[in-house]
Amino acid sequence: MRRFVALAMAVAWWPALVPAQQDRDYSKVEIKVHKVQGSVYMLEGAGGNIGVSVGDDGIVIIDDQFAPLASKIEAALRSLGDRKVRFVVNTHWHFDHVGGNAYFQQQGPVLAHENVRRRMQEGGELMGGQVKVPPASKDALPVVTFNDRASLHLNGEEIRAIHYPGGHTDGDAVVFFTRSNVVHMGDDFVTYGFPFIDLDSGGSVKGMAAAVRAVIAAAPPDAKIIPGHGKISTVADLRAYADMLEDAAARVQKGIRAGKTADDLKREKVLAGYEKWSGEFVSTDKFIDTLYLDLTGKKPGQFQKHN
Repeated sequence: MRRFVALAMAVAWWPALVPAQQDRDYSKVEIKVHKVQGSVYMLEGAGGNIGVSVGDDGIVIIDDQFAPLASKIEAALRSLGDRKVRFVVNTHWHFDHVGGNAYFQQQGPVLAHENVRRRMQEGGELMGGQVKVPPASKDALPVVTFNDRASLHLNGEEIRAIHYPGGHTDGDAVVFFTRSNVVHMGDDFVTYGFPFIDLDSGGSVKGMAAAVRAVIAAAPPDAKIIPGHGKISTVADLRAYADMLEDAAARVQKGIRAGKTADDLKREKVLAGYEKWSGEFVSTDKFIDTLYLDLTGKKPGQFQKHN
């Protein structure tokens, strides 16, 4: 597990999966607790947002950030009641979401889509070989896996994990807290701007847009949305995000049909009007590169480096 976390700290330029600073001092990270609604809370720290169900049956957490933060996360959970972690659900395999698996699996089993376990077990190359992920330790691997969906019946509600294929990765799970009217989106939805789509892990813009549209159709209009990263959101926020994904993909696809390169599309400012989505994590040019690679079926290594 130490090798897995060390890698996360070493490749800090890969912003959707790692801390913003290369030498992050985790001792300075504060775990903030936000009430969402019903019996659901959100923990904010360094890494993916953690969803928390708290009740008489114990605690269920959705993702668990980085290993060095596990004791702080546990302390934050205790502030919600002295209860045991019964289950951990991973929304996908990236190490800012699964870094605490080994720690929390001493309390309760980790549940995830079968591709999460496979990718963690095998490791592999990402970003066209620029990032090499070693296999995770056995105690960090999910011990309960599913293909399509799985449900936990705890704390007076069904906590339903549904697999939406080929969005952020090929192992994404969106988690519905059905009574509390809360949805944890994992990194199929983020609020920091343009999303990171992990093409090496089976992600795609069409799959991500389809997943978001499916959640919009399934969730009540007043549902609260926990993004993979960012502030608690609404179904209206999801709709604006899906609109952006679909329109951006359509613009790039039109350029591809006209025989244009990714550099052509950047010079022509093909995503003009979406400047507010360009962020520190994923710039406009990086997102154009990602869409171009995805829609043409090329491999990430065919661009030397995103701008």
